[in-house]
Amino acid sequence: MAPGRPVDDSRDAFTPMTRLGALAMTAGAVLLISGVHAEGPPQPSAAQALSTRAVPTRPTVRPLPPADPVRLRIAAIGVNAPMARVGLDEAGALRPPPPGEPGVVGWYGDGTTPGSAGTAVTTGHVDTPTGSPGVFHGLGTLNPGATIEIGRTDHRTAVFTVRAVELYDKERFPSEKVYGASGRPELRLITCGGGYTKRTGYLGNVVVFATLTAVT
Repeated sequence: MAPGRPVDDSRDAFTPMTRLGALAMTAGAVLLISGVHAEGPPQPSAAQALSTRAVPTRPTVRPLPPADPVRLRIAAIGVNAPMARVGLDEAGALRPPPPGEPGVVGWYGDGTTPGSAGTAVTTGHVDTPTGSPGVFHGLGTLNPGATIEIGRTDHRTAVFTVRAVELYDKERFPSEKVYGASGRPELRLITCGGGYTKRTGYLGNVVVFATLTAVT
């Protein structure tokens, strides 16, 4: 759905996708879930924001050939989750992970595979309809330097280092900044964030920027 478009928050929803050179999302993958929001998920601070000084000018390791990801691990926030391929629905919106499976991480299967050259996109629920944490509930607490590991079907593990964690209003989502290709093997983790209203769901997206730094 387009940025700012009112939605029915009784169901999960991801925003639509278009072409940024190649196919890429035009706005954040917004997970709108009606539930208990007395205490929202943690939000990133200015200290976690992107710094151009921290961006490498070239890959730190050689990009991997394509291979499907199967498991994502983030030790800093206790994530060890299976991954499921997600695609687009008839409206061009990215489908969420399977319904009723808030512990699953979705990855955009028609885009870059994690570890390959380009920007790979993953999404996950921030919470459930009852308010319990989803797999990406803790993304807002990640700091630059944290490690993200993605196990792949080729029995290799792509190791990414977090460069930044930022919060964007969904109506002003910087698509090119988040999804644009850099020539490096990049990873984005996206979930809901910001304020919450019953009518529109979450008002923003938390985005983790990470770069491939090792292969094991």
